[in-house]
Amino acid sequence: MTTNSPQWIKSSYSGGGGQCVEVATNLATSHGLVPIRDSKVSDGPSFRVSVSAFSSFVAGVKDGRLGA
Repeated sequence: MTTNSPQWIKSSYSGGGGQCVEVATNLATSHGLVPIRDSKVSDGPSFRVSVSAFSSFVAGVKDGRLGA
């Protein structure tokens, strides 16, 4: 179900350490954007990135190209 309201999710890898981000992938198809916010401040600001930018970021993390 796609709505105009973000449906926030947190990665299952977050481990509950409190240093997480949440994303709302439900807007990717209808709006071409992925909203991102700090999970500790659910009523705070969020920003939106394009689906292609978010996909590139996730691929870079998985490939280890964005290592510390």
